[in-house]
Amino acid sequence: MVVSDMSVRLVEALIFARAEPVSERAIAELLETQGEIPAGVDDLAAYTRATLDALLALYAGRGVMPVEVAGGWQFRTTPDLAPRLTRVLRRPRRLARSTMETLAIIAYHQPCTRAEIEGIRGVSLSQQVLDTLLEAELVVPLGRKEVPGRPILWGTSAGFLRHFGLRDLRDLPRREELLVDVPDLQPPGGGGQASGDMFDAGSDAAEEDGAQEGTDDAVCAPPDA
Repeated sequence: MVVSDMSVRLVEALIFARAEPVSERAIAELLETQGEIPAGVDDLAAYTRATLDALLALYAGRGVMPVEVAGGWQFRTTPDLAPRLTRVLRRPRRLARSTMETLAIIAYHQPCTRAEIEGIRGVSLSQQVLDTLLEAELVVPLGRKEVPGRPILWGTSAGFLRHFGLRDLRDLPRREELLVDVPDLQPPGGGGQASGDMFDAGSDAAEEDGAQEGTDDAVCAPPDA
């Protein structure tokens, strides 16, 4: 299907302007309201996808590219350049081990209650851990379980998908793969793709002390500095 240059430019501008991932539905609505759907095209979804394919081709080999994440499209740094930027960009804060373990349990067992999380981890869940996940917009309440006390059910958010670069929860690595890759639950060495860093945890000392974790300072020093 042939798409117009203006269609590609409009979609490019929309994705660039939005801080959040842009759904294909929003892209289709933009193309339709701007009169960019050619006469005789009956399948709006197909034209939208063809426009996205043209945009992907336009950015092939560039430093950034449109990526499908969290049910929408967003510009991201290309994976091959990410390691080259680690010394000049601020690193996101690392969460404590207890927080990452809790997030992993919610991700793979959602929706689940606080008691169910505690049962899997074998320890009580502190309010600080839950507050940290809520503040980071990684988890959200999904209603209440119909049992005595009606406890809150917890699940991951769209922010969780964006943070780890996932299109949807089906992109999560299988639990068996995680057990094989990190049998001792230690943080993986060095950088990697989002799935490899998914459950990277901070130090045990930070967990025990309840220390607040911030971002690393920007570094522009040479490797031997």
